[in-house]
Amino acid sequence: MKKVLFTVFALAALMLVSCGEKKSTENNPFMSEYENEYGIPPFDKITYADYEPAVDAGIEQQNAEIDSIIKNTAKPNFENTILALDNSGEILSRVGGVLFALSESDNTKEMQKLSETLLPKLTAQSDAMYMNDSLFAKVKAVYDNADKLGMDPIQKRLTEKYYKKFVRNGALLTAAQKDSLKEINRKLGEFNLKFGNNIQHDLSECVFFIDKEDELKGLPQGVIDNAAKLAADKGKKGQWAFTATASTRLPVLTYADSRDLRRKMYETYTTTASHGDEWDNSENIRNILMLRQQKANLLGFNTFADYATDPYMAKTPKAAEDLLLQLWRPAIKKVDEEVADMQAYAAAHGDTAKIEACDYYYYAEKVKMEKFHFSEDDVRPYFAVDSVVKNGIFFCANKLYGLTFEEMPDAPKYNPEVKVYDVKDAEGKHLAVFMTDYLPRDVKAPGAWMNAMQEAYNYGGKNIRPIIYNVASMTPPSGDTPSLLTWDEVQTVFHEFGHALHGMLTRVQYRSLAGTNTDRDLVEMPSQINEHWAFEPEVLKNYARHYKTGEVIPDSLVQKLNESAQFNMGFMTTELVGAALMDMYWHMKAWTPEEVKNIDVKAFEQDVKTRLNMPALVEFRYRSPYFKHVFASDEYACGYYTYLWSQVLEADGYMAFEKAGCFDKATADKFRALLEAGDTEDPMVLYKKFRGQAPTVDALLRNRGLK
Repeated sequence: MKKVLFTVFALAALMLVSCGEKKSTENNPFMSEYENEYGIPPFDKITYADYEPAVDAGIEQQNAEIDSIIKNTAKPNFENTILALDNSGEILSRVGGVLFALSESDNTKEMQKLSETLLPKLTAQSDAMYMNDSLFAKVKAVYDNADKLGMDPIQKRLTEKYYKKFVRNGALLTAAQKDSLKEINRKLGEFNLKFGNNIQHDLSECVFFIDKEDELKGLPQGVIDNAAKLAADKGKKGQWAFTATASTRLPVLTYADSRDLRRKMYETYTTTASHGDEWDNSENIRNILMLRQQKANLLGFNTFADYATDPYMAKTPKAAEDLLLQLWRPAIKKVDEEVADMQAYAAAHGDTAKIEACDYYYYAEKVKMEKFHFSEDDVRPYFAVDSVVKNGIFFCANKLYGLTFEEMPDAPKYNPEVKVYDVKDAEGKHLAVFMTDYLPRDVKAPGAWMNAMQEAYNYGGKNIRPIIYNVASMTPPSGDTPSLLTWDEVQTVFHEFGHALHGMLTRVQYRSLAGTNTDRDLVEMPSQINEHWAFEPEVLKNYARHYKTGEVIPDSLVQKLNESAQFNMGFMTTELVGAALMDMYWHMKAWTPEEVKNIDVKAFEQDVKTRLNMPALVEFRYRSPYFKHVFASDEYACGYYTYLWSQVLEADGYMAFEKAGCFDKATADKFRALLEAGDTEDPMVLYKKFRGQAPTVDALLRNRGLK
């Protein structure tokens, strides 16, 4: 323990000393394979000064490898072209894996500066590769002659994936058009980065203070203690400070008896990155929308929505919109019922005021307590984060897939709060490294996610297993009380671990087809299906133990958890589907420069609400200025709907376990085959192999109590 703490603090000191220095690649940790057993990055040796030289060297290395592919006089085939391309850029893979991880989870000011410098370089490198005419000619030759070359189906799949990626990245454009697209991508990268940084700044720096203890009534003691600590850290000891991060926002909106406090929190959150000049994301949104429209037009599409949906299961914006509206109509009807119940409760308890948006969580919790005699506070003592992990997600992975998790306390870590595990398969062989990082930090981006620091592959005599990590900002510990999770946070742990399993179990030969490198339509399904095990009584009784007494959660609470599972589902579905539809409508319009210039973000959102007849008390899950999924990168732009698309697959898919048993081996083996397959086949083919049928929306509507 002392050794780990020492190396981490030494790392921090080294970073402070070396920031801004130019450093040669000599002794640079990124320049060669890491020497520890599983290839974990040596975070104690990495300094800020190592990143840029490694990126530059990595670009030089990959360019030389691409040049070698182009100059090869042999007839283009899978090995000398597609596989060689898939293997290129080892140094970039190493430095990029760490850079992307820390720019989200430990995004210090120094890391932000690095990202601002290096991400444009990486974007330019990607553009240069995918717009290289000579390289594309080689790829196209393999693609056109796939049958004659005798490639197997997986090799054809990888070849097709590269060919389509080249085309979608401008390979068929003229030289002048390619230059335009490169400039568009460069600018998009800049505005995406600014957008994300503005959100992080506002969530960490926009603090409001409470100086009257009476206003804290109803709040959990842990929230009060953390607010007092934050106020003291901000130089206002004796007061209480609040930010709109999820771990604080949700308890305040749910439990604070003071409407003024709830309103302050609600207004602070819903105005994130939309106030002031420096941190307002409105101009970033305008710029991003205009650039995306230009990109879509260059590539032959009328709107960015047409471009974004084209390669996926939906195929068209209309198909995606139709799915969302199938969920929307019953969801808003359910909201009306929920609001009526809350208003009746308020009136019965002496509150004659009309319920506002800032009251929704509060009165929903009150109605839930009255209907089910059940409150979040009743179950939180049973949800210590370590137990949820070890006796929850790890227990399920063992029962379903035979996996075991052995903590490695001396393994390299980028932060002392990170835990690192050696994951072994049923035969005791190393399968993956898994890292967890669950506690909030000022330098951590909001939300929860999974990613791979090292991709898996198996060729050329190497069998490289992945390094996977889960990151979130859960309820922090307070004093002697450990981190006790809300029920929503428990489900988040299971959700992100579903992604992790997708990454860890992969058995694919080629890295670009491994793990979660699959179509966006499918990628959220394994995570969402994994949430179901959080509800299973056998699993609950294993991880839900009182943090003080070790008492197993009583049957009565388990029953109430399950009975209340559909409670408030109209609200939750409406805010999610509403956000997905807003994302669609931003990108389904063929914006002209003049229209973009005059965009009023708030007015556009209001128009969407009016168009959808959105209930007044429900806000989009994310308002546009802090809709990170959509505007901080292009990954989910006009793709937030895929969460709902995947939920259709998830709800239909889990019916197989409901019928056979949640730990039925035959069903688990079929699902494991889907997880192992990565992107080696079309997602719907993989799904039908698992489920034996195409999915329908019925199961999702039923699970949400909307049918």
